[in-house]
Amino acid sequence: MIFQPLSPLARILAASLATASLATGLSAHAVAAAPKPSAAAKSAAIPSPDGVLAVLNRANAAQIQAMRAEPIPVSTGGAVREMSSNWVSATYYVGAARLARVTNDRDTLVFLSEAAEHFNYGLRGARSPKLMLNADEWAIGDLYEELYARRKQPGVIMPLHQRLDWSVQHLTRTPIPQHLVWWWSDALFMAPPVLARMSAQTGDRTYLDAMDKQWWRTFARLYDPDESLYFRDERFIERRDDQGRKLFWSRGNGWVMAGMARVLESMPADYGSRPRYLTTFQAMAKRVASLQRADGLWASSLMQPDLFPEAETSGSAFFVYALAWGINHGVLDRATYLPHVTRGWAALEAQVLPSGMIGAVQKTGDQPVTTAPGDIGPYGTGAFLLAGIEVMNLGKPSTALPLAEPAPDAPDFIVATTPTPALPRTVQGSPEETARHAAEMKAVAALAYDPAIEGPGLAPATVPPAAPGQPTPPKMIYRMAPPPAGQDRPRATVRYAPERLDDILWENDRTAHRIYGPALELAEPPSTSGIDAWGKSVRYPFMTRQLRTGDQHAYHGEGIDYYNVGTFRGAGGLGVWDGGKLWVSRNWKSYKILKDGPDVASFKVDYAPWRAGAARKVWESRTFTLPMGTNFTRLVSTFQSDRKGPLTVAVGITKKPTAKTPGAFSLDKAKGVATFWDVTDPDKGTMGLALLLDPRQIVDVVETDSDWLVLLKVSPDKPFVYYMGAAWDKGLDFHSRAEWEAYVQAQKPSFDPAK
Repeated sequence: MIFQPLSPLARILAASLATASLATGLSAHAVAAAPKPSAAAKSAAIPSPDGVLAVLNRANAAQIQAMRAEPIPVSTGGAVREMSSNWVSATYYVGAARLARVTNDRDTLVFLSEAAEHFNYGLRGARSPKLMLNADEWAIGDLYEELYARRKQPGVIMPLHQRLDWSVQHLTRTPIPQHLVWWWSDALFMAPPVLARMSAQTGDRTYLDAMDKQWWRTFARLYDPDESLYFRDERFIERRDDQGRKLFWSRGNGWVMAGMARVLESMPADYGSRPRYLTTFQAMAKRVASLQRADGLWASSLMQPDLFPEAETSGSAFFVYALAWGINHGVLDRATYLPHVTRGWAALEAQVLPSGMIGAVQKTGDQPVTTAPGDIGPYGTGAFLLAGIEVMNLGKPSTALPLAEPAPDAPDFIVATTPTPALPRTVQGSPEETARHAAEMKAVAALAYDPAIEGPGLAPATVPPAAPGQPTPPKMIYRMAPPPAGQDRPRATVRYAPERLDDILWENDRTAHRIYGPALELAEPPSTSGIDAWGKSVRYPFMTRQLRTGDQHAYHGEGIDYYNVGTFRGAGGLGVWDGGKLWVSRNWKSYKILKDGPDVASFKVDYAPWRAGAARKVWESRTFTLPMGTNFTRLVSTFQSDRKGPLTVAVGITKKPTAKTPGAFSLDKAKGVATFWDVTDPDKGTMGLALLLDPRQIVDVVETDSDWLVLLKVSPDKPFVYYMGAAWDKGLDFHSRAEWEAYVQAQKPSFDPAK
């Protein structure tokens, strides 16, 4: 065939008709060619939804199997059968994602998630700005938007969001540049629905407005108002065969109609240009329906069916999808178009191959070419799935537009449909490495910062009302992350916290403490060996997560660290009293965790030698043990010295841990009970402290500028026992000094180091 170009005048006249045809609705040609179904055609039977779904599930499973069998190329631009991030696969992802809305099939969602994760939720085209604007590279954005809608995970949408934000300036540029961003018809399927959907998901019409501006620029260049069809791109506008027929590519127009349907699903009902989209869609539908062949399919070249008489399904599937979609949403007249849809679907089903895949899919390209029955392609499957889903809905009442985004999945379903990576090769086959890896992953889950809960700029959290008989909690800026599943049960626990400068944390269901390590000594000299006490208002462990907030001194719903130790003795730290002066160690030198719950938390620390008096060095080992159900930690201390003779060890409580004035201290020397009730903070409440000491060892009590010190007679190399305890009046157990002191007096400690 010989193609003859239009004259310049004819080209100008054709372009000038675009706006006029829309203003009046349809062109004269389109009206004349509108389909007129017979009475028999009007009664076309609607396919069984279950039967259609069975075909779709089979095609979908076959496509996944075929793509899994292909190695994923490093560069996916030319991939036509493999999993990729290009439009070839992205068109399939669109159809598969819509099918998964119907079936909630876990295998499909896992596969889609694998694809998204493999490409890090990114888009191709980073090599140049021109490629970054290529609509083909945006098509996979619909997959990311679908997963975001179902899972609400911000990282899923972030790269796409960034690309679209950068692109808006180019889509809306004025005056209109010579070269369009979307210069080919396929682009109207790839990019506009992604922009429209981003607008719906974010509530920001910037994306929709940019899409709208660019859509109509492409329309003005490529739409033929006489035929109500799109040229594939400007190269084909003036082409004619020897019969004067124009070249309108079936799939090129299928891309446009399917893209328009997807845009209208996200476009607000009151959007200004929405009627214009509907008018164009209806005009194209009438023209396309008139070009359907007797076998139910459409020729690859719509106006030249004799040149391409073979079956071709990719364009036909998009037409069936668009026409069925129009019926289902009240955009097209059911009686007029239903026969075209049912006949077209039957013809598509006839092209399903024994493998389950849809055959007769024209190869990738830009114009009609000969197609073989066994030709396949992921984009063909995607179009087939979209068509079938709409065919399944033909028996239902029409659904108004726009459509709501899918509801978020339940957390357990998200877990079940998220790919689980295989264990690293270094772990596989090794029970020890498997256990270590599991512990590492548990730590990652427990220790990681959560911006969704702990991030800056969050609205202030509300403090829940106090339970009956409980005090009002302190003010709360934000609530910290809840404990991971399984870690919200009461237990005694001890943990080394290198991320907090070598703290050692221990707590049970009633109280919480920490001591300081070598890293803090280097970072904040002269840090020493005092003991910290925290207020606690939950039964499960909370100290690690409290530290993760970055502000452990504020209340975040579970407890607080507002007791100041400094270089003092804190809540039961000790030192050596010699020459009327207290000599203390630096922070612990080494540690060993003896038991990490659930019933008991126990650990041992060693302190490096330090000077104790004019001419003596001492060093200490100390074991800490905190069972469940008590506010008291049992400490077993063993001193050693470079000189013989007894030591006077001072066990202390800081006088002013939360205020500028001292709290109330008392010592019952006969019972070996020391109690302390701090000054009350108007918001944070009061800390109560106590020491339980062996009365046989008590020598005296001394008050220094910083501490109350109970002096004990101790022999080197001989362990001795004492207890330290703490309570918070805004916790769960004690709300007054009287309650705390009654509890302390009721204790029955054992001072036998062997027990």
